[in-house]
Amino acid sequence: MFKQLAPPSRGDAITMTPRGLNVPDQPIIPYVEGDGTGPDIWRASVKVLDAAVELAYGSRRKIQWFEVFAGQKSFDKFGTWLPDDTLAAFNHYLVGIKGPLTTPVGGGIRSLNVALRQKLDLFVCLRPVRYFAGVPSPVKHPQRVDMVIFRENTEDIYAGIEFAAGSDKSQKVLDFLAREFPDEFAKIRFGDHAKSAEWLRRLEASGAPKREAAVEVGIGIKPISYLGTERLIHSAISYAVKHGRKSVTLVHKGNIMKYTEGSFRDWGYKVAKNFFGAVDYEGGPWQIIPAETIAKIRAAESGSPVQNRDSNGAESLQSRDRKGADSPVSLDQSRAGKEAGNFPPGLLIKDAIADITLQQVLTRPEDFDIIATLNLNGDYLSDALAAQVGGIGIAPGGNINGITGHAIFEATHGTAPKYANQDKVNPGSVILSGEMMLRYMGWTQAADLVIQGMDRAIAAREVTYDFERLMREDGKPVKLLKCSEFAQAVIEFMG
Repeated sequence: MFKQLAPPSRGDAITMTPRGLNVPDQPIIPYVEGDGTGPDIWRASVKVLDAAVELAYGSRRKIQWFEVFAGQKSFDKFGTWLPDDTLAAFNHYLVGIKGPLTTPVGGGIRSLNVALRQKLDLFVCLRPVRYFAGVPSPVKHPQRVDMVIFRENTEDIYAGIEFAAGSDKSQKVLDFLAREFPDEFAKIRFGDHAKSAEWLRRLEASGAPKREAAVEVGIGIKPISYLGTERLIHSAISYAVKHGRKSVTLVHKGNIMKYTEGSFRDWGYKVAKNFFGAVDYEGGPWQIIPAETIAKIRAAESGSPVQNRDSNGAESLQSRDRKGADSPVSLDQSRAGKEAGNFPPGLLIKDAIADITLQQVLTRPEDFDIIATLNLNGDYLSDALAAQVGGIGIAPGGNINGITGHAIFEATHGTAPKYANQDKVNPGSVILSGEMMLRYMGWTQAADLVIQGMDRAIAAREVTYDFERLMREDGKPVKLLKCSEFAQAVIEFMG
């Protein structure tokens, strides 16, 4: 199976069954330690994860780690940024974890992270955002932030369909638009020589030096599909149902991009109705999945002899038809009450424009519970929310395909090469991504221990430099720890 790597001699692969993941007691987990600070934070994180598993399960369970390669370390070792063996390992063993990776400058792969997501069709980027008491925050009430972001991972502008300005491909697209869609082509400001020449003449009249007109227009295509939307929204609503969440917000810019992001919104409501029996709320377009319908879904799932579960333990798209909440639900709370963070009984399905969402997650975070959104919006939102609860240094992430079971959990920050090999940076992002991985595997007791250790270490003000420099401003004692020392503190606080 592998040309240049050898997996551990012990352990077994995680497999996907009709009932969900089948996780052996000694699963083989591929990992990429990452570039820059990656080795430091991986060494710290793996100690925490191993300690949590041992404390929770004794010698009965143990992860067999399998190092695979990507990024700079891979290029130095094998002459390629993303070897076939790495893809084969993640594909075969289903679940893996990685540190931050260098993105090649210039030609080649646009982004290693995006490449892994697309090649394995990891269509959900799952980003839980929660506050740990004591973490320095720029907002007054960071404890009100408790959200999970479902970011579509394979479409939107991240699909990478772009043509460089002045290239033959770009010109072919421009020629096609001019010939087949002249009204749309007219909206491209400098899409032909005549428009460019006219603008330059105006500049010359104002005293600018004379230049020769040229058509240089970069072209990008933004694909948004119904099926891509369906599986993302289905996963988000399934998660909300399973975990007793109160709302799912579809975040989009459909007021401007009506046939891409606007369609995402409309299709999202369609998924809620067709799969989950949602009904219009106060005349629509918002919807509600009544509490009694949710109870029926849960009862059916718990009693079903065979269930095809998605990335979060809820049913996947191939599951039973959920249409048919037989009657509208009566709601006592008004829209005003809901907007203050008081959600009606059941699961509210609503939508919000992306720009106002970026404002309201700051001013009214309690209005948001589960967020389902497109690729670019999700990128902005997840980092903005991470800043509210301590920064991307402790922001975890997972990339998941709930149909096949494939998942890669990852640090959400960059490589920070200036801090490499200094045993200094915060390993929290990889530790918490590992916690997500353990929970995804069903090893919830070990995952809970990781959260407990992080919670207590931070509350005790035993932290790495990024938190220490901010915590000391209040004049209270704070203990500065190295990266490895913070990991040890987390382990000690697990007990």
